[in-house]
Amino acid sequence: MDHFSLRDGVMHAEDVSLVTIAEKVGTPVYVYSRATLVRHARVFRDGLAALGSPHIAFAVKANPNLAVLKVLQREGYGADVVSGGELARALKADMAPADIVFSGVGKTQAELTFGLDTGIGQFNLESGEEARELSAIAATRGQRAPCALRINPDVDAGTHDKISTGKADNKFGIPLPDAPALYAELAALPGLDLRGLAIHIGSQLSSLDPLETAFLKIGTLLKRLRAAGQTVSHVDLGGGLGVPYKAGEVLPSPAEYGAMVARITRDWDVRLSFEPGRVIAGNAGVLLTRVIRVKRGLNDPFLIVDAAMNDLARPALYGSWHDFAAVEPAGERMTANIVGPICETGDTFAMGRECDRLQAGDLAVFRTAGAYGATMASSYNSRGFVPEVLVDGDRFAVVADRLDAASIMAAETLPDWL
Repeated sequence: MDHFSLRDGVMHAEDVSLVTIAEKVGTPVYVYSRATLVRHARVFRDGLAALGSPHIAFAVKANPNLAVLKVLQREGYGADVVSGGELARALKADMAPADIVFSGVGKTQAELTFGLDTGIGQFNLESGEEARELSAIAATRGQRAPCALRINPDVDAGTHDKISTGKADNKFGIPLPDAPALYAELAALPGLDLRGLAIHIGSQLSSLDPLETAFLKIGTLLKRLRAAGQTVSHVDLGGGLGVPYKAGEVLPSPAEYGAMVARITRDWDVRLSFEPGRVIAGNAGVLLTRVIRVKRGLNDPFLIVDAAMNDLARPALYGSWHDFAAVEPAGERMTANIVGPICETGDTFAMGRECDRLQAGDLAVFRTAGAYGATMASSYNSRGFVPEVLVDGDRFAVVADRLDAASIMAAETLPDWL
């Protein structure tokens, strides 16, 4: 459920008309609903109720906007970060350092040091090389870094190849067969407090079966490690739950997910952690756009909107579907090719899509754009970055300014020899 709905024939975000936002902020613009973020955060947490008090860390990569993070911080969420920049954002949003987990395969020395300086709750180690580097840094400083070893279970998540992270040929984690020996080696290193395991097999999962398969493998590894005398007190089960991008689509709920996890982990005796991202933010946002013109096509007309692949990259990157709807639907339908103004054929949101009938000047939205939307934007074609708006009941605020081409160009300089 989200809080974007028609009222008197006009789409609203909570109690604010999207027409009003377009008039005052311009288009394209991302619009987030605070009520939806809060609802999803609580539904996810409630779905894990049978697990006691697990640690929940929002995957900042899904939507790093400070206002979004602050909403989730007030709901008791920590942060899963994958860069020093995301760590800085989580801290700026007042997320407690102890509630921050640092993941990612390419943490630099500076980022590892930043995490130690901050006193984060856990480093998810992706390789022996990373672990030994962190050990040396921490030991030199007289510190012990809390860590978990990320395992690659060689499980196909059944999602798009580019967002699958748990197969043997993916870059993430330690191959499962190598884990027992490496865990023992790393547990003996100075400067490390190796306390558990981590796993994450992919994003936008539409079935719980791959997750269950992966978790069963982790459970077997956990027992083997303990039998060898190792300490395993924490397990990070990652994220990955999908969201419905098409109207009427049904995916596993947090409650169903929580029941599966409770069944698999009932005798693990660990503190569990989770890293939800898309399932919290996805349906909490839309990309509001305006039709530039409708161009005759060979078969279907081209509906050219002012949003583009630099604003919402998922369709160009993954062939992803986003429902597309008029802000003020008149009840008529059309079939159109929905495209942006970028000088790339890849700047295509949909081909032969049935949608509300629209004409130049009309407003429309790409739905389910609250995750992996603004955060993946670029300034390709010197288009700049669109603003972001957060709605709260009958009020709204711009929570990220529009950065136009001139603002971006101001950061560039010409050398004196040109």
